[in-house]
Amino acid sequence: MNADLLDADAVSRGDALGIMARKIVEGYRVGEHRSPFHGFAIEFAQHREYAPGDDIRHLDWKVLGRSERYYIRQYEQDTNFVTHLVVDGSASMNYGSAKVTKLQFAKVLAACLAHIILLQRDAVALALVDEDVREYLPRTDNLQRIQHIMDRLAAFQATGKTSLGTALQKVSREAKRRGLVIIISDLFDDEEGFSKALERFTFSGHEVVVFHTLDTYELTFPFDGTWEFRDLESDAKLKLSPDDFRRSYLKNFGEFQARVRRICDKFQAHYLLVDTGKNLAETLSGYLAFRQTLGS
Repeated sequence: MNADLLDADAVSRGDALGIMARKIVEGYRVGEHRSPFHGFAIEFAQHREYAPGDDIRHLDWKVLGRSERYYIRQYEQDTNFVTHLVVDGSASMNYGSAKVTKLQFAKVLAACLAHIILLQRDAVALALVDEDVREYLPRTDNLQRIQHIMDRLAAFQATGKTSLGTALQKVSREAKRRGLVIIISDLFDDEEGFSKALERFTFSGHEVVVFHTLDTYELTFPFDGTWEFRDLESDAKLKLSPDDFRRSYLKNFGEFQARVRRICDKFQAHYLLVDTGKNLAETLSGYLAFRQTLGS
């Protein structure tokens, strides 16, 4: 059920904390985030053409009456920000050692973040990706659109291979307003492509947050006995005794995490390791509380 995508505890804690933009952002209405551009406030500045997802309360009805064209009134002042949520739906996200797969965890996390952002009257865009952008929902600041966002998240299935770098490059072309980019992925992909995508986002003035979403078993490798392991993207299979290579697996996996974190550090992206076996509300509220300590 789509309602299951909203974790009540996570939303409650997140709504209380909110999400502040650390960098100067570009938005289109008054909010809590300083902007060098235009927002909705006291002093009128200009019109811009209406785009799907805009709050119709800011339509200029006089202009509509004269020209039968839809324009939004803009003002000089503070602004909101646009958050681009990117959810990885490659087949490796189907893995889950318990009841919750990485993809299901990512969907709930994305839905909760979208709700928190819309409730504070900022805007959200959603990109569902694997080796390409499978679906892109343009930005909206209308809380009533949360149901549509949840519908699309619920319908999204992890079936494709991974080319996260390529998909992120395409998302960057849609993310024309400087704002926040949140990537939710296990990052099992070409690290060079991921690095190039982060470079592009950073060069364009975006702030990037990476939720590195991994299953508890991937992090700890607690298997014993004899197992057959299957690659969820290539369907390749390998039968072996985990005891024979547990140490090398954990070493290599740790090095992989370290490389990803170095890429994030290089481009000043926030990196958060997310263990799907842990409580989502605590993970999310812990990160949002950390953001508050940084200021904006």
